[in-house]
Amino acid sequence: MADCVPYRPAPGDIPTSPGVYRFLDKNGRVIYVGKAINLRNRLANYFQPLDSLHPRTRKMVTTAVGVKWITVANELEALSLEYSWIKEFAPRFNVMFRDDKSYPYLALTMAEEYPRIHITRERKRANTCYFGPYTQVWAVRETMDLLRKAFPLRSCTKGVFNRSQALGRPCLEGYIDKCAAPCVGRISSTKYSHLAEQVRAFLDGKTEPITSQLRQEMSEAAARLDYEQAAKTRDQLRALETVREKNAVVLDESIDADVFAFAKDELEMIMQVFYVRAGRIRGERGWVVDTSENTELPEMLEAFLEQVYGEYQAMDGQIAPAMSVDDIAHTPIQAIPAQVLMPLLPAHSPVLAAWLSQIRGKKVEIKVPRRGAKYSLMQTAAENAQQSLRLHKSKRVGDLTQRSEALRQLQEYLDLPEAPLRIEGYDISHTQGTNQVGSMVVFEDGAPLKRAYRTFNIKTTPDDSSDDTKAMNEVLTRRFLRLKQEEQEAQDELNSAESPKDLKSRRFSYPPDLVVVDGGAPQVNAAHKALLEVGANVSVIGLAKRLEEVWIPGSDFPVILPRTSPALYLLQYLRDESHRFAIGAHRKKRGKSVRRSALDKVPGLGKVRQKALLQHFGSLKRLKAATIEEIAEVEGIGSAIAKQIFQSFADSR
Repeated sequence: MADCVPYRPAPGDIPTSPGVYRFLDKNGRVIYVGKAINLRNRLANYFQPLDSLHPRTRKMVTTAVGVKWITVANELEALSLEYSWIKEFAPRFNVMFRDDKSYPYLALTMAEEYPRIHITRERKRANTCYFGPYTQVWAVRETMDLLRKAFPLRSCTKGVFNRSQALGRPCLEGYIDKCAAPCVGRISSTKYSHLAEQVRAFLDGKTEPITSQLRQEMSEAAARLDYEQAAKTRDQLRALETVREKNAVVLDESIDADVFAFAKDELEMIMQVFYVRAGRIRGERGWVVDTSENTELPEMLEAFLEQVYGEYQAMDGQIAPAMSVDDIAHTPIQAIPAQVLMPLLPAHSPVLAAWLSQIRGKKVEIKVPRRGAKYSLMQTAAENAQQSLRLHKSKRVGDLTQRSEALRQLQEYLDLPEAPLRIEGYDISHTQGTNQVGSMVVFEDGAPLKRAYRTFNIKTTPDDSSDDTKAMNEVLTRRFLRLKQEEQEAQDELNSAESPKDLKSRRFSYPPDLVVVDGGAPQVNAAHKALLEVGANVSVIGLAKRLEEVWIPGSDFPVILPRTSPALYLLQYLRDESHRFAIGAHRKKRGKSVRRSALDKVPGLGKVRQKALLQHFGSLKRLKAATIEEIAEVEGIGSAIAKQIFQSFADSR
């Protein structure tokens, strides 16, 4: 058919077995991943006449230049592989749910000798239990304060803990009995670990054994006339009762379930979940997704559950992301519950349930409640989703309008052929020409794309330390030569019959629509020359700090953008972000070089021993203050080298 894509494979070449397929663009990037029970039948849907396809599907098919597939044994394996590829490649045409806000969690660092309780918004540290999410920061702070009245765990950072330990006196919280002060030995490691386990069990919902034990201890203390201890235990009980009362009982105490609901319009959908553990709501969370592609709702719900629970999928004996099985079992909000309650069944729900059961190690049911307490709770979740959708729309309108207007203005003011959907900003940071670092920050659709940020260690040093043009020339040359190399590699692989290689190593395969450098006419002309030398046909501009002028290569006069224009705000944001990122990388490099230069003076002291010394003492300052005997205690450091290290520092004093 003339109006079908040219790369359509012959139907006889496509197997009829289950499998996972991926469409790739001209740069070798995966732009869509899907699964199928019958690959031949499923792919045939994409290679129909273009005018019969949905506009988004037509856009995906015409953007792609090839399709690859892998067969698997069954539909369950296909689902697992599909999730892994979506997580790895983040294809632009797949439905991707994103958090509608950043949520605070209560974290317990069980891997430490003296576990710490604290508030955080990230959930990726190994051997850490996370409880929540909470909708408000004040709510989690109140919970932590009440818990610490009953269980005085430390909340200090490692630095504060080590300092108190070294000084032999606790911080203020230790003096006011808000912390058990393990830093000064007021409590043994065994007793402190028991406290931490009690907190974890309480937050898991196992409240009755702990409160019963405390009541017994209070009675025993009163019987032996130890009224001070009895009063202290009574206060602990009151604090725990207050925490427990804040978690409303909504279902039977034997029920663990995730209750989902959604609200949608023609453009977006909000998914809301209530995490119910031991019959109580322990937290809630929301996600948002664009629905303009008109995907069927059951398929969207299937993709949503894959994304939400896929992070716990076992891979080579590990639970992603970087959590042990024990962490999962004791973290109620992250664990997969016995029941997943949905407003309607997702596509392929039996396979999804089998997949979740496989990850959990126990049976998981996906149900649609029709009546009773579970149905009422789902209705409450749906009302929350409606409110979240209204709030999200009111906030997002301004952001989207500003970003869209900024891109439109840039196209107009800079006379670009189209709106610059991908903009890259570059900056150089150094100290008098030393430890030079270049930064590349990326904005897509007017917003930062931080996973695409890159740094460059500059290999050449300018003769004049105030002249950054040589360093900028090197950064741009390396970036766009790498782009051309990866584009060629992708084209070669598309032309071959072999499966594509790991695309994660292709860090520069996305060509920008606009390059922004920090500076005026000299800097932008030098950058333009560098791009021409490597054959990169990319628009480039410079933003001068003094008057915020926009310079175009070869122009005698700058472009002056209105001071209140969204386009200028966007360029300023990009420039400041590239400057911040470059300074951060430079400081890190400078700190390493200073540390190495002090230890490099010692003969026979290689990188391994240097690392061992710094890990043992914690800092160069402490190493300099150490005696010969203390230095010799470090593994791999003998008495002879210890004397040389000590003498080297003594000579430099």
